[in-house]
Amino acid sequence: MNILAQCCGVLLLAVILYFHSSQKKIHLNTERAFMGIWSLTFASLILDILSMVLITYSHVIPDIIVKIGCKAYVVSLVWVGMSCISYVCADIYEGRQLYQKYKEWFTLCAIVFSVVIFCLPLYICKKSPSETYTYGPAANVTYGLALSVLLVLGVLIHKHRNKINADRRKVMWVWMAVWLLGAVLEFISIEIFHSALLLVGYASAVGIIIIYLRLENPESNLDKKTGFFNRNALLLYIRQLLNSDEDFYLLCMSYSLGVGDNVPAEISEVISEEIFQFISNFSGTSVFRLTENEIVFLFLDKKEKERVYQELSERFEKPWGRDSMRMVNPRWYSMDDVRMVKRAEDCLNLFHYISQSSTEGRVSSENNDYISIDKSVMKELYKEREIENLLTQAMKRDWVEVYFQPIYSTSKQKFVSAEALVRIHDETGKAISPGVFIDIAEKTGLIVKLGEMVFEKVCRFIRDENPIQYGIEYIEVNLSLIQCGYEFLAEDFIRIMKKYEISPQYINLEITETASLDEKRMLQQNMQDLQEFGVSFSLDDFGTGHSNLNYIVDMPVDIVKFDRGMIQAYFSSDKAKYVMDAAMHMIQGMQLEIVSEGIETEEQYRTMDELGISFIQGYYFSKPLPEKEFLEFIQREAGEGSHQ
Repeated sequence: MNILAQCCGVLLLAVILYFHSSQKKIHLNTERAFMGIWSLTFASLILDILSMVLITYSHVIPDIIVKIGCKAYVVSLVWVGMSCISYVCADIYEGRQLYQKYKEWFTLCAIVFSVVIFCLPLYICKKSPSETYTYGPAANVTYGLALSVLLVLGVLIHKHRNKINADRRKVMWVWMAVWLLGAVLEFISIEIFHSALLLVGYASAVGIIIIYLRLENPESNLDKKTGFFNRNALLLYIRQLLNSDEDFYLLCMSYSLGVGDNVPAEISEVISEEIFQFISNFSGTSVFRLTENEIVFLFLDKKEKERVYQELSERFEKPWGRDSMRMVNPRWYSMDDVRMVKRAEDCLNLFHYISQSSTEGRVSSENNDYISIDKSVMKELYKEREIENLLTQAMKRDWVEVYFQPIYSTSKQKFVSAEALVRIHDETGKAISPGVFIDIAEKTGLIVKLGEMVFEKVCRFIRDENPIQYGIEYIEVNLSLIQCGYEFLAEDFIRIMKKYEISPQYINLEITETASLDEKRMLQQNMQDLQEFGVSFSLDDFGTGHSNLNYIVDMPVDIVKFDRGMIQAYFSSDKAKYVMDAAMHMIQGMQLEIVSEGIETEEQYRTMDELGISFIQGYYFSKPLPEKEFLEFIQREAGEGSHQ
């Protein structure tokens, strides 16, 4: 009997079953569909071997039994093909009801095809004990159906390529090629050379191995350190549940040791292992490890979620570690209404968003260690994503504009500078408030590219429009906190100034107090490089709590800008007036210039002038203006003379 290839295929499938069954799984639709392919392929190989045995001993076995056995094998090939279609559809139609509907339809088709094949004649060729095979209408129809299955698979994969996992697309194309090659070689060997090169079953087994190694190995969904499921597994499972009618609940736990950042690595490792061991005792609970100290629990029963949380929170009230006896401070983020999200990734984004927001004090609750994520948080997340997408499009399509707000010199009685302010608009031309997009640009890191675009537009404006001829001595450009700590800030800005052949004396950069020592060091290095090139600096937002006198001493700035809030307080509070007078005299004593922002009335202007404030900026003179209107403004003011 020529069954060596079939026996090898059976052995390969047995090995796959051993490794697959020994690993923990999430029970995804694709996992079930894969086991369907495995089962039918295994059955097909067994039937192939059985048919060879029946043919070999056909002289002692009734002809009807031999025919049934041979046709059963031929029919099994159709079922293998239909199971592959079902496997691909498990990725396309993740909702259980829709997938089940298609699965039932595929099963009905397979039954109809099976009946047709059983009704058609099948002939047996037995040249020798080692060379036997079947042929005839039943076999030919089977080959035709197999080809049709491959065509349907190809159409599905191509049509739904955006829904199907990219790796799954590639693997299924390879599986189809292997199976088709085996079928073609077998057909040619029988129909043309009248020999028995039986490769279809073995080719199916090879295809199963390819699918397993690339897609269905359960180890790819496991965190190797803890044995919990990983981030990828969580996304796959949530995506499937969102497309079904099942309710589920998420509980995220992030923790840190209560002793700061100076915990020895070996102690931290011991405590983490003890926490993981305790969590692993919750049998029947799906546990996912996202990051080093971030665990997500997924529940199909709300009461089970409450029970697990209660037991975990009680355990965290006690110290951890065999000898260290250290307290661990967990934070909990609960999501009961998971169906409010649009995508699986949004669940994880919500956890990240709420974690960051609560750390920054933007989100509060009665229990700061347990925060329930509701629709209001989700709306904020989607709003931020919308602004982020708009900001990305604005930079890509050059919807970024620079406005200029004139700055008046009290000593020269004329406008001598301006502050460059960024503005963006959407595709309809609607302006977006800087208060909306600046924070998001900083959080996402887009502020570095945005700031570079603004600086380049300012340099181009100076070169092309030459505002210097109208008395403008320099343009002030804001730097965000993120830009201040950017390693290549000085290098990039010097390159842009050289590109537009702009003298550095026409540029003044406004800085704010940096948040960390590392950022401050990087800013000082950038400032040194830019100052050596000839750029001057201002300290922005003085009086907001972000900038202080120590910062003025540490940083080589030439100008200090009093914040609008500080100016307004000066006219409404005696204490604020006293503080500002003292600060003003100290700054002037250091031979630094002062800019008063937010001046809106003549009284405020006159008062600042009498106090000896060097520069005035605010709506009293002008709001921020687009390039063209700003040029018209400074041309008109230069022609009319000094402000009275």
